[in-house]
Amino acid sequence: MTEGNDDSLLAGITVLDMSQFLAGPMAALRLGDLGARVIKVERPDGGDLCRRLYLSDTEIGGDSTLFHAINRGKESFAVNMKDEGDLQDLQALIEKADVIIQNFRPGVIDRLGLDYAAVAKINPRIVYGSITGYGPDNEWRQFPGQDLLAQARSGAMWLNGEADDGPVPFGLAVADMLAGNLLVQGILAGLVRRGVTGQGVHVETSLLEAMIDFQFEVLTTHLNDGGRLPKKSSVRNAHAYLSAPYGVYHCADGWMALAMTPLPKLAPLFELPALADYTPDEAFSRRDEIKSLITSRLHEKTVKEWLAILEPAGIWAAEVLDWPKLLQTAAFRQLDMLQTVTRGDGVSVRTTASPIRVNGARHKSDLAAPTIGSDSEKIRAEFIT
Repeated sequence: MTEGNDDSLLAGITVLDMSQFLAGPMAALRLGDLGARVIKVERPDGGDLCRRLYLSDTEIGGDSTLFHAINRGKESFAVNMKDEGDLQDLQALIEKADVIIQNFRPGVIDRLGLDYAAVAKINPRIVYGSITGYGPDNEWRQFPGQDLLAQARSGAMWLNGEADDGPVPFGLAVADMLAGNLLVQGILAGLVRRGVTGQGVHVETSLLEAMIDFQFEVLTTHLNDGGRLPKKSSVRNAHAYLSAPYGVYHCADGWMALAMTPLPKLAPLFELPALADYTPDEAFSRRDEIKSLITSRLHEKTVKEWLAILEPAGIWAAEVLDWPKLLQTAAFRQLDMLQTVTRGDGVSVRTTASPIRVNGARHKSDLAAPTIGSDSEKIRAEFIT
């Protein structure tokens, strides 16, 4: 059952999610949020390996919270791709599908006989999405396509933390999530193209390509200013290229983020007349000195007291919230981005909902992530027999 309006943009589209872990399943999840029917194709003996990839010691109905988060609303079709009978069933399903998503290591899908060229012979209208770690043909193709390793090879870790920290990874699986979103963009464009030409297409991206694209602003700067490397601030760094006061500062009772603001405008608000003496160039070349000056002043008042001064003056500032504080805000509750989903065996999970609204409504489904093969019989009856 779904909630919201009837404007499911991808109603009538069937997606076969042959991927596992995060990047591919995340792409399939988003297509499902847009109204597509998503059938998760997984092994009968254990299913998606993500079922046992735990972010904490919490287990829900035998599966990890991570698996539940990125596989809600999907059906499960259990198939052994090395079994001839099962493979024939899968091919019959492919013949009637609209989209396939796969993130096997380069070469594996070819050995299974399910690469794009083979699948296009079965279904020329298929929009086939592939995610790899580093691309299918380059010298890194056999390295594990894992998020942290892709971050490490992308150069992005050198943008985080402060000057003396060395490389600092992002605290989220950003390569996976970015690659998944890029694949969704390509698949949607592929569906539009198919609507015009009647022909399918192969859409590809990789974790490394996603991380390079993620850095397009700063990498473009590096490529066009003599190859200079970014220089992180030693004090409250938030962006390797931006000048003071840009950063996150500790106040008397918590933390506050302060974005781009001319120092002369801050000087009277912070009662720091010295700030007005720094030139725009010095706001970068002497930013550690400036940030230290601001840091010493912000300790004197609470976040609420500072925001009461800064916000009426049009200063871009915000309290740094943790999850409990965020969840308590009226602004978060007004977004209505949480939902409870339930599995056939009664297991319930509180999780996030689609971040996309269509005609003012957010698509929601009360279906949790499936158990292995829970929909195999129904799918065989509908598509195969």
